[in-house]
Amino acid sequence: MSPYWNRRLAIVAAVAFLVSLAFPVVAGLSRNTAAFPKWWGMLDVTLAFVLAVLALMMLGVTQGKVNKQAEDVSYRAYRILTHGIFLMLVVFFLVGDRIIWSNCLTGLAWRTWLLLYTLPAWITAANPQKAERLFTSNSR
Repeated sequence: MSPYWNRRLAIVAAVAFLVSLAFPVVAGLSRNTAAFPKWWGMLDVTLAFVLAVLALMMLGVTQGKVNKQAEDVSYRAYRILTHGIFLMLVVFFLVGDRIIWSNCLTGLAWRTWLLLYTLPAWITAANPQKAERLFTSNSR
């Protein structure tokens, strides 16, 4: 694939990830998931499947192309993303009794794993030079 299509794939995967992330968040905030329409669950599973396929496609098109720069940017992003653990602890302590963790934890966990696992490939597909500017304090 050309860099143009790789970048488009990375954008589509990022959008799919963000939309897919809404499903476990809404389920975790809902007291009665049985009241959700039947299509809600089917849409969640379908979108999760599409997200997994997009992630595998991204891993495939960037196989052997992840360079040192993309890895460095990934490690900087990991340092920023680890702050999400502390954010989740704050959320747990402040409003944890209002969240139905059994409805959202599995979905959040596998999506987070998928993000972290495919991040170097995503950065390579998206354009490592532009991604580096996101995770460094001094622009070149």
